[in-house]
Amino acid sequence: MDTDAPLLGEPLPVELMNTVWADRDGVHDALRDPDGTRAWLRAVCARTDLMTPGDLDALTASDLDRLGHRLIGLRDALRRLATEATGDPRPAAASDTRGLDAAVTELNRAAGHTPHWSALSWVPGQAPSRHTRTGGQAASAAVSAIAEDAIALFSQGTRHLLRACLGPGCVLYFLKHHPRREWCSAGCGNRARSARHYQRHRGATA
Repeated sequence: MDTDAPLLGEPLPVELMNTVWADRDGVHDALRDPDGTRAWLRAVCARTDLMTPGDLDALTASDLDRLGHRLIGLRDALRRLATEATGDPRPAAASDTRGLDAAVTELNRAAGHTPHWSALSWVPGQAPSRHTRTGGQAASAAVSAIAEDAIALFSQGTRHLLRACLGPGCVLYFLKHHPRREWCSAGCGNRARSARHYQRHRGATA
C-alpha cells in the first residue's frame, strides 16, 4: 500500500508536516489509521538508517496505533512551529496544537522518547563501519530521529527557508532552496498562475 501523502523530497520533518494535505475534496490526513501509518513509514524508511521494511512488517496493530498517535502528535506540533516560523496565514492549515509552548514540549518529548545512537564496528583487517543502535523498536526510534531533525531545522538558520505554500487550497510546507521557488510543486504554481489570470480577466471584464 502506497501512502496518500505527497512526498516532495523535503527533509523528513517537513514530509511529516505534509501528511496533512488537501485536494478538491478537502483536507486529508494520511496518518488517519494504522494502515496509513505503516504506508507512510514504509515510504520514508529508505531515508533513515533506523528501520527497514522488515521492521515495519513485524509491527502489530497496537504498535501501529501507538506509532500513529506519536506521529500525529509530533506532526501537529511541527505544523504549529511552522506557522510560527513562516507567519502562515492559511486557516485550513492550522494545527490542532494551538500553543507554541505545547508544540515545543511535544517536540522535545518526541525526540527523547526512544533513544538511538551510533556504534562503531572494526574487525581487524577490515574497514571500520558505523551502525545504529536503538533502545526500543526501530520504527519508534525513527520517529524520535525525525523529531531530533526537526529540532535542528527550527533551531538553526534552516527555519528561514521554510515556506507555507500559498497555492490555492494548499496546506503543504516546503524549504525554499532556490530563490525562484514559490510553490510546493509545479501543480500548485500552475493553479496559482491560473487563479491570477482568472482574477485579472475578471477585473478587466468588470
